[in-house]
Formats: sequence, structure tokens, C-alpha cells
Amino acid sequence: MPNIKSAEKRVRQSEKSREKNRSVKSKINTARRPIIEGSLDKEAMKKAVSDYASTLDKAVKQGVIKKNTADRRKSRAAKRLAAMK
Repeated sequence: MPNIKSAEKRVRQSEKSREKNRSVKSKINTARRPIIEGSLDKEAMKKAVSDYASTLDKAVKQGVIKKNTADRRKSRAAKRLAAMK
């Protein structure tokens, strides 16, 4: 345990941040799951990709993941959608 007051505060902040990041990353994985499974029809897959992209954009806005990471993941999801056609 830290002895300095600012270090104690930093521990509290990082714990709060870790919980927030875990929650957001969990939402990302939940949105990604139907895309990976691929058991959806074309329209449902299109909606799933759209929801996934939205979730990624929100994560970028909150600073949980970087923009290029989100763009790469959206691109991969779009490739899966295109492969279904």
C-alpha cells in the first residue's frame, strides 16, 4: 500500500478506471460475439456489424481503445459481412 497521499489517490483512480475499462471491453466482446459465430442471416448480420461499430466508436470516445484499433476491428467485421453476400 502506498504511503504518499498522491499515490493513494492514484491507486483509487486507477481502480475506478480499470472497472470502467473492463465494463466497456465486455460490451465490445458482447457486440462482437454474433459476428464471429456467423449464425445470422444477412440482415441480422448487417445490424450486428452496425451495433458493433457503434460500440467501438463509443469506446474510442471514452478513451478505452485507440481509434486505429477500432477502425481495424470495424474493417474486419465489414469483411465478414461482405463475405456473406
